[in-house]
Amino acid sequence: MFENLREDWQTYGRDISRQGFWVMCVFRLGQWRYRVKPAPLRKLFSFIYRVLRTLIQVMTGIELHCETRVGRRLLIEHFGGIIVSGDTVIGDDVVIRQGVTIGLRHTGLRGAPVIGNRVDIGAGAKLLGPIHIGDDAVIGANAVVLTDVPAGALAVGVPAVIKRRRSGP
Repeated sequence: MFENLREDWQTYGRDISRQGFWVMCVFRLGQWRYRVKPAPLRKLFSFIYRVLRTLIQVMTGIELHCETRVGRRLLIEHFGGIIVSGDTVIGDDVVIRQGVTIGLRHTGLRGAPVIGNRVDIGAGAKLLGPIHIGDDAVIGANAVVLTDVPAGALAVGVPAVIKRRRSGP
């Protein structure tokens, strides 16, 4: 947990005022509490986590469940209106901007996005359903992504279409 928090601290430019950093601290606590062995202590940390999670959601408008699998150096660039489903998988070095929804396509149906490494997700984008976003992809602002996006591609529009592929790694 502390190694991840150190990386998060560096990712957010060592700026304590960045709301994304607050969210990541609470997220890391939420994941870490599952590893606490004595049940009474784990219950105490779970209570603290729930209180902090609610406080952070109200203060920042960001909902990031601790069940979400998040890679290293997730950067929540701007705060407000961000919802990430607990079933989502997010790779390393991903950037998320305000107004992004990442989650289930229909209520009651399982299947959330799997996001690769170095993906840039624009403001207001919606990634819905059991889709895969490849490494180095760019999701344009306000795009509604309902299908897979290949590695290095740009997805824009409603519903999103692939506009181009980037060359190189």
